[in-house]
Amino acid sequence: MQDTRQDARREAIYRLWTERGGQVRLQPTERRIRAVLSGTTVADSKCAHLLYLPPPHNAYAFPREDIRWDLIRESDGTDSVPGLGVVKLWSVEAGAKTAENAAWTVPQPPGSLDALAGLVMFRWNLMDAWYEEDDEVFVHPRDPGHRVDVLNSSRHVKVMVGGDLVAETRRPRLLFETGLPVRYYIQRLDVRMDLLEATDTVTRCPYKGVASYWSVRAGGTIHKDLAWSYKAPIPECPKIENLIAFFNERVELEVDGDLLERPRTPWSVDRQG
Repeated sequence: MQDTRQDARREAIYRLWTERGGQVRLQPTERRIRAVLSGTTVADSKCAHLLYLPPPHNAYAFPREDIRWDLIRESDGTDSVPGLGVVKLWSVEAGAKTAENAAWTVPQPPGSLDALAGLVMFRWNLMDAWYEEDDEVFVHPRDPGHRVDVLNSSRHVKVMVGGDLVAETRRPRLLFETGLPVRYYIQRLDVRMDLLEATDTVTRCPYKGVASYWSVRAGGTIHKDLAWSYKAPIPECPKIENLIAFFNERVELEVDGDLLERPRTPWSVDRQG
């Protein structure tokens, strides 16, 4: 039985994504793409497509001839993907390992995506490793049209939580990322670190690296995982190292004296990013 709460959450994320211009679509990639399970290459293609889905669930779509079908077995499971409808699930067996329901196909794709009928997708987190050419990649496929730019700024930024001033700076670094609100990264000296409590939450971003999180004790309550930092960002994004950012969606953010409207994004519905 499908989790109706999970379905509702997916639909909410899908609705926010489409409101911001997102569209389920296929785009060919010239990169060689490989998926590995238990040391065995399950899929290896120079003709893969990038399937755009609500973040963070972009997927690589492989032609069936580039799949090790001897490792695939039929499953009784199905799932529902917003924008695509009902999908069929398949399990993958490699070595002594079985990844249940790790592969999926779309038996009846929407008319604009009829090419999906001949393609196979894999759940990213159920494979052991993914490669674009010979570089291992993490979390989800990188969008070739996705940019991350970090600029030094002298804007006057204040972060308020529950009426308490948590951070104030005139030397932020502004991170501009395709499809997302501007993120304001702040030096620790300009943050009330006594109000922040480190948590065990860790997330990975294919464009920035591994993030650790803090909850904020302010306004008489604890706001879980409200701020994050990249202690060692990937080489393409060094300027945010050890700086702290807060979710615009869940704080009062003032820039140059103007209180910014809280953006509506997938992170507005209790997600980390």
